[in-house]
Amino acid sequence: MLRILGSPKRLCDGVTRRELLLAGGLGLCGLGIDRPAPAAPPPQAPPCEGGEGGVRATRDRSFGRAKNVILLYLFGGPSHLDMLDMKPRAPAEVRGEFRPIRSRLPGCDVCEHLPRLAQVLDRVTVVRSLNHPWNFHGMMWATTGVPESNVPLEESQRNPLHMPYLGSVHAYLDRQRHGPKPHGAIPDNIILPFLLSSRRPAELYARPHGAFLGSAYDPLWTEFRGRATRSMVRRSFGPAAEIFDPYLGITSASRFEIAPEAELPADITLDRLQRRRSLLDQFDRSRRTLDQSPAARMMDNQRSLAFSLLNSISIRTALDLEQEPRRLREGYGMTLFGQGTLQARRLVEAGCRFVTVIWDEVGQLNAGWDTHVDQHNRLKNDLLPGLDFAFSALINDLEARGLLDETLVLVMSEMGRTPRHEGDGRGHWGRAYTNFFAGGGMARGTVVGHTDALGAVPVDRPLSAKDVLATIYHLLGIDPHTNLLDRFNRPVPLVPYGEVVREMLG
Repeated sequence: MLRILGSPKRLCDGVTRRELLLAGGLGLCGLGIDRPAPAAPPPQAPPCEGGEGGVRATRDRSFGRAKNVILLYLFGGPSHLDMLDMKPRAPAEVRGEFRPIRSRLPGCDVCEHLPRLAQVLDRVTVVRSLNHPWNFHGMMWATTGVPESNVPLEESQRNPLHMPYLGSVHAYLDRQRHGPKPHGAIPDNIILPFLLSSRRPAELYARPHGAFLGSAYDPLWTEFRGRATRSMVRRSFGPAAEIFDPYLGITSASRFEIAPEAELPADITLDRLQRRRSLLDQFDRSRRTLDQSPAARMMDNQRSLAFSLLNSISIRTALDLEQEPRRLREGYGMTLFGQGTLQARRLVEAGCRFVTVIWDEVGQLNAGWDTHVDQHNRLKNDLLPGLDFAFSALINDLEARGLLDETLVLVMSEMGRTPRHEGDGRGHWGRAYTNFFAGGGMARGTVVGHTDALGAVPVDRPLSAKDVLATIYHLLGIDPHTNLLDRFNRPVPLVPYGEVVREMLG
């Protein structure tokens, strides 16, 4: 099962959103929440320019091809030089120790430790010329419309300059066009496997959220319940330590859970739950005549979602990984990222239209894809095999089920690594990096852009993360030139600059 959570932040009255999910909590009626929420929900009327819900009339056959999205986010900055943009003729301190192998995409050799990915690249668009001028972690930059980035913006949980997350925009505009999903339906905009940066010593990085669209459009985060089966000695800051990391391996019984706080106690039947809900609704009808504040509306939305999750057999079924054949589960890799990717496919198949799986840091700083130290060992024995299994299995699985043409698969990150090694790792490098994409109207078997002989800067078709976002929105049937209205009713560009990359379209 999947544990679906909102942000654990406290509201202005000291109540956590987790507490609001306690479906039977009658105490909420006496809280007196009457101050505005940090971001009020937007008006119900479509607030977008450029057509209803931001959808443009077009004859472009790629426009709106994607019905679903699975975003695989490699947090930390993968080394493009050790994956899909290798430079075997460069000096040793640039090319590293890995050898390139041929893939099914002509002109795109890949690292020897990505043999499965090599076999599916004929269905993939590889963009090798992404760049920006910053050398810090920037998931907010990569996945939202912020026009520029800086460290305070990327390391604050809520910032007035933040823009809505890609999945939040998608959920918002979809609701403007089609109305809310019925109770019991699979929610949209879910992020696996747990809150960003919650498994490392310091919680630093900005987590995706709905920004001025309102808390109702924050992603639903999940919680992982399971045990790591493998460990690795890591040395980031301070002495080396043995870290049991679920991204290395997990038990087959490991799972993603629906919030234990919202699950029924042993003595609570569904009938008793419904009676409790009926009594709570009677209190609420009286309260609503006195209190129509944004905070109260948000509370109502959260409690409604909690009941919906509790009563939905379809959700519980979709989140039961044990229904999958063991051979298929092992094909994705018995790791946190592999099983999270399989879970994403199950959620999409059950009706969730946007799922994000983040490869996050565990145990130490500079873990995950932030390979400042011990890069060769970590890429060879951890990172590359985990990605190799999960991505290739997802592409083959979606295609076998007839879902690849309508499901957009995004493998994204915020930067690459330095052309030259720095000790036994590579540093941050925003001036050149690689993302890759498949399905949902993306071109099959295409390389866009090239870097110089050292992999340091693009020399052909330099592109920005905003060009990628514009292309993604286009494939989702959203005009990237749409304006949203912020909390002060001011028009804000969905993508402040950048254009659809036509070479990426199928």
